[in-house]
Amino acid sequence: MKKYIALFSIFLLFFGCSQKQMSDGDFVGYGEGRNGYITLSITVKNNKITNIKTISEAESDFAKPAIKILSDAVVAGDAISSLDAVSEASLTSAGTIEALENAVKASKGIGTKAKKYRNTSCDIIVIGSGGAGLSAAVQAAQKGAYVILLEKMGIVGGNTNYSTAGLNASETSVQHDLDIKDSNEEYYQDTMKGGHNLNNPELVRTLVENSADAVDWLTSLGADLSDVGKMAGSTNSRTHRPKGGYAIGGHLISVLHKAAVDNGVEIRTRNTVKDILEKDGKVSGVLVENEAGQYEIKADAVIVATGGFGANSKLVENYRPDLKGFNTTNHKGATGDAFSLLNKFNVKTVLMDQIQTHPTVVKGSGIMITEAVRGNGAILVNKDGKRFANEMLPRDAMSNAILSQRDGSAFLLFDQGVRESLKAIEKYAQQNLLAEGQSISELADKLGISSLTLEKTLSDYNLYQKTGVDKDFSRKGNEMPRSLSKAPFYAVEVSPAVHHTMGGLAINSSAQVLNQEGQVIPGLYAAGEVTGGVHGGNRLGGNAVADIVIFGRIAGESASKQLSL
Repeated sequence: MKKYIALFSIFLLFFGCSQKQMSDGDFVGYGEGRNGYITLSITVKNNKITNIKTISEAESDFAKPAIKILSDAVVAGDAISSLDAVSEASLTSAGTIEALENAVKASKGIGTKAKKYRNTSCDIIVIGSGGAGLSAAVQAAQKGAYVILLEKMGIVGGNTNYSTAGLNASETSVQHDLDIKDSNEEYYQDTMKGGHNLNNPELVRTLVENSADAVDWLTSLGADLSDVGKMAGSTNSRTHRPKGGYAIGGHLISVLHKAAVDNGVEIRTRNTVKDILEKDGKVSGVLVENEAGQYEIKADAVIVATGGFGANSKLVENYRPDLKGFNTTNHKGATGDAFSLLNKFNVKTVLMDQIQTHPTVVKGSGIMITEAVRGNGAILVNKDGKRFANEMLPRDAMSNAILSQRDGSAFLLFDQGVRESLKAIEKYAQQNLLAEGQSISELADKLGISSLTLEKTLSDYNLYQKTGVDKDFSRKGNEMPRSLSKAPFYAVEVSPAVHHTMGGLAINSSAQVLNQEGQVIPGLYAAGEVTGGVHGGNRLGGNAVADIVIFGRIAGESASKQLSL
């Protein structure tokens, strides 16, 4: 319920702080969710909301229970004054908040027109407000730069809002405190092997050698990275996340957003960059558009952190025809706009056909089940009730294994012990994604598979877990942390979906963008999924958050040095 509490607290605070009374009648408000606009209607009588209706929404995780809570609470006149729970809010809940607020504004005769900006200038422009953009903006601002951050969507965070697993880092203070043995060299080798050695070794070294400092930096900003888990493809436990295994995304964006505001970064949402300006062969600023019109911002440096193109089906199919028709885990803004914007600079791109599917996405939707569920002990079974692969295979291999099963899907199966070990699972339960049985037989009946087969599969696995030897698929002993024997038992049907685009802009270890000749483009920097080379042909779970934070910081640092601040 934490997400709903966040929605509830912000909404009631809005009412509590507003002085102007609402008019009687019905009023409509629009908000931007993950998959499109959320349209709500409120009925007002005697300055109170008496009803809230959902007119339209396209969300896979729409917070319908929250609407009832809000309606009942507002009618009752209750109020909360704390915003502490907002860190778990998603794009869907934020869009719902926005729709409700706009409906209330309409009832008060308050317009919601976009702000008209004048031409201006700053030191550094950051395009994109996901983890990479926010990290770059905070780092640059900490160095004394005046930063304007531009975001085309209605809220900050982008795909990072949906990141679940954590941040990979080696030789960290947290690992030391938990007595976890790890090394930069093992992290480097794991990443190169996971990426099929298509990675840029210089960028991977940079990632690895700056990872421990990234953990300390985020912790200094208020992030909780005290829990460390093990992900597929990693030799050791190095995936840092909030205590109890909570999803890292919403928490990280909340921390970075606050740090950006505290350090004076000017954030402009719903402002889309239409062109990157050039003067004398150097980046000189951007042309921006919002609903009020166009304007220019001049700057000495531009950092591109617009994310990947996983939500652009045409672009995905252009590079990978075999992925035609695949669902995506990406939010709708991940469309690869930067590549066309930068054509004039003759930018170099690398590995554009290296597009990763995530193996465990709820079938028929874009809802991703974090790899940490497998890392904490879950198994995968096909529709015959049998395991078919080592569940800790890298994502590309696991995706191929699932696609080879009947109907191209499988059941991710775990017990109450796994659920209790990973708080991120509670979100899936709240979304009614999990089939549940008090026994393996009951769960098998709900899944439509043989109870005898499934019971034998679990019995065999639990024996392997106890002995530390997986005789069927060689899952390592330290990758089977618990038996699956504590009722209730849970399962969710999953199949692969487009998840991460490993290819993108070519950069050097200073996050400077390169042209086709391998030369630095003056004043142009990039970080995060818009770049290519860090992950090679396959990204390991936990490396995306490491990438966006580490190279975001490097971009901010490099751009600041250019200014001689």
